[in-house]
Amino acid sequence: MRLLNKTSLIIILILTSIKVSNAQTNANIEVNFDKKIEEMKPIWAWFGYDEPNYTYMKDGQKLLTDISKFSPVPVYVRAHNLLTSGDGTPALKWGSTNAYTEDANGNPVYNWKIVDQIFDTYVKRGMKPLAQIGFMPEALSIKPNPYQHKWKPGVRYDEILTGWAYPPKDYKKWGNLVYEWVKHCVERYGQKEVESWYWEVWNEPDGAYWKSTQADFFKLYDYAADGVKRALPTAKIGGANVTGGGSRYLDAFIKHCLKDTNYVTGKIGSPLDAVLFHAKGSPRVVNGTVVMNIRNELRNVNDNYKVINKYPELKNIPVIIGEFDPEGCAACGMSTNPENAYRNGTMYSSYTAASFARLYELTTQYKINLLGAVSWSFEFENQPWFAGFRDLATNGVNKPVLNVFRMFAMMKGDRVDVKSDQMYNLKLVLDSSIRKSAPDIGVLAAKAENSATVMIWNYHDEDKKGANDIVSVSLNGLNKKMVTITQYRIDDLNSNSYEEWKKMGSPQSPTTAQIATLEKASLLKTIGKPIKFDTKSGPFKFELGRQGISLLKID
Repeated sequence: MRLLNKTSLIIILILTSIKVSNAQTNANIEVNFDKKIEEMKPIWAWFGYDEPNYTYMKDGQKLLTDISKFSPVPVYVRAHNLLTSGDGTPALKWGSTNAYTEDANGNPVYNWKIVDQIFDTYVKRGMKPLAQIGFMPEALSIKPNPYQHKWKPGVRYDEILTGWAYPPKDYKKWGNLVYEWVKHCVERYGQKEVESWYWEVWNEPDGAYWKSTQADFFKLYDYAADGVKRALPTAKIGGANVTGGGSRYLDAFIKHCLKDTNYVTGKIGSPLDAVLFHAKGSPRVVNGTVVMNIRNELRNVNDNYKVINKYPELKNIPVIIGEFDPEGCAACGMSTNPENAYRNGTMYSSYTAASFARLYELTTQYKINLLGAVSWSFEFENQPWFAGFRDLATNGVNKPVLNVFRMFAMMKGDRVDVKSDQMYNLKLVLDSSIRKSAPDIGVLAAKAENSATVMIWNYHDEDKKGANDIVSVSLNGLNKKMVTITQYRIDDLNSNSYEEWKKMGSPQSPTTAQIATLEKASLLKTIGKPIKFDTKSGPFKFELGRQGISLLKID
């Protein structure tokens, strides 16, 4: 009898354990629309990529068109390699425009054809360049050979670091190149248009991208800034787009711009119209499971915000996070980097929602004038379907993550007060990420004059599925008792071209009909039809699976 009781107890414990691991979480969310926090700034409407020549190719143009159509504001686009030498043939982590060469006598020869093609593609769609002044043309580099690299996923990353990463042999020629480029842009697009752009020098000078000293980078910046301002005194330029861990370098750069002797003018100070830095997460594979690290990305932001706030002179200066991503290599796929398996499905979507929500909160806490956070994600032309790159589309078909930005685009007006008893607080996320057993069922909400929006996600750093959780949303402080609610959803069944592709058998040569089905599956979907709801009758309830996102649009 005792043996039976012990066995029964073990069985009960096992069953209880299973029940707990698959148990539903009940999330109680409260949205107070009458408690305004601040303007819901479209900080998400910024994108970037290494390969600028993809911009005007077939799938690149389609993606840019899609983004421009759903964004209510002009989207800013940042690209590397805008001054790199070459014939414009794209490759992974490579691009070129051949903007600068020299004749036999060493005189500059400027050719704006390709870079115009890139900027024309943006401007035609109402987009604006976050114009990166880089990299070093072959004819100017102090170490031009080798120049074009042959990098591919799986090869050592430092093989990309060729002649383009070195300082100029003549800083005056470098400054004049920048002057001629900006002057040309004013002539082509008009002064008012170019005044609305932002210019920035280089990329991650504290890391691998700059093959020289800090002092040489400051000199590079001074000559570039001087060239920009000579061509258009009202143009806006900034830096230094340091790596996520580069807060000390950013501190030194700011000190240089505010207090050091300018390498060009000999006077104190250098133009600084915006401060830029990067922030990156760091996913890993643990026991066969991808585990994200949202903490790392937000700590990067936190550390650089502290630096900016040290300087009273920078109060309210525009800040741009030049790259804001789950990790650091968009062109590294899943086959060579298994930790990137999050990219095709909804985990990338829910991570994006959870990270941007904390970014809003952190920005408010530090009173930073954040203009935008660049998602370093675009598309990779003529690559295998769903190859695991960090991109927004594959072969012209949009991936689930793009629908998060469609949701953000619908959030207008003022950000309002929210509470969720299943949302990790900011301090906990900065301390230990989102690693406890319970998921992060979080909320972000906004209210405009005649509508409101509530974004809710079910996120966890571990890429595991669980039971659908129950979400109850109390809608407080609305002027109307009766409202119409439309619910949009991103999950395994909705707004998800990747899951549809897998159902097809993961074809690498899908038919025309299959592509049409994938494009339909890629659109942002609603759950059912819009419903009339009495806000006084209690909370609005629904179920939401792990790594899923819902957006409630309330009219």
